[in-house]
Amino acid sequence: MRAMNDPGKSKKIVRVIGKAALLFLVLNILFAVWFPTTALGKFSAYNHIFPGRWRLPYGENPERSYNLSLFNLEAMFASHELAGSAKQAQEFRVILIGDSSMWGFLLPPEETLSAEINHLGASMPDGRLVRAYNLGYPVMSLTKDLLILSRALQYEPDMIVWAFTLESFPRDKQMFPELLKQNQAAVNDLIDQYQLDLEPGAGVNTDDGFLDRTIIGARRSLADLLRLQIYGALWAATGIDQDIPVDYTPRMEDLPDDERFHDIAPPDLLPRDLSLDILRAGIEMAGDVPVLLVNEPMFISSGENSDIRYNFYYPRWAYDDYRQILTEVTEQNGWQYQDHWQAVSNQEFTNSAVHLSPEGSAEFARQLVD
Repeated sequence: MRAMNDPGKSKKIVRVIGKAALLFLVLNILFAVWFPTTALGKFSAYNHIFPGRWRLPYGENPERSYNLSLFNLEAMFASHELAGSAKQAQEFRVILIGDSSMWGFLLPPEETLSAEINHLGASMPDGRLVRAYNLGYPVMSLTKDLLILSRALQYEPDMIVWAFTLESFPRDKQMFPELLKQNQAAVNDLIDQYQLDLEPGAGVNTDDGFLDRTIIGARRSLADLLRLQIYGALWAATGIDQDIPVDYTPRMEDLPDDERFHDIAPPDLLPRDLSLDILRAGIEMAGDVPVLLVNEPMFISSGENSDIRYNFYYPRWAYDDYRQILTEVTEQNGWQYQDHWQAVSNQEFTNSAVHLSPEGSAEFARQLVD
């Protein structure tokens, strides 16, 4: 009883707690000054202990998909198979960028467009084997694609295939993705470097305050880095990286009686309504690496109001104008462009007008490679 009430022992406990608190405070200050979350993302168990992922990490149900959405670009790329080994001499490396259709929503990794291209075993006239890599990422925005392209070029691609649809072009969609909001400095650098018609910082988070940069403030992003590594073991064991439900709501057949596209009313969609400067920036960024621009396939409804709209996304007048604008702009600039808007049968679209079934993905791959 006397030992428990020993003043000397109580002071010693207080000193130990005080030193621990001081050490924790110092560590938080040093972490906030250095803020090494970006650097920490480069350290990955993928491509070392676990195989690299076939697509960038993205997931809304981590416990079932063994995947999660995080916004540390270094960690995202470090987990991808591209970071695993140097390009081989006999490889013709093709990198695919685009939206959730390219990423492969509702598709297992072995049935995405990149995987289907690889299944075809195509080769170039010089004998190099075509090897496609999936750097698509959900959410439609050309600016998001441009940010990913800026990181992808370090992996020595021989060609970039940039797939998109009209919904990626409106100005109000450019800064919408959370990936851009969490990488403000990199996005603003792209805006400045390529003189994009976007306001630096518009629609993105303001700079983190000091407390946000501490270990406590950054605990969510640090936990996400750790969780991504943990899910690597489950990815390696199962090959699962997406929770694909057996049942889902199919793409809309009966459409609203609405002729507007975003805030634009008929009769005309104009070039100034589209973020064509971002396409130009991507081609300029790629330099000597050829960029193939691809208008991706889409579902065409035959239901109610299908005389007004092609599908949930597009009134007919707007989409027709978009295709005409793209044809004219790509011809004027000498850009490589393919229009595959009707490349896939209507029955091969799943829960949206742009998401493909496994059969649709294979069908698109065959046409694209041909």
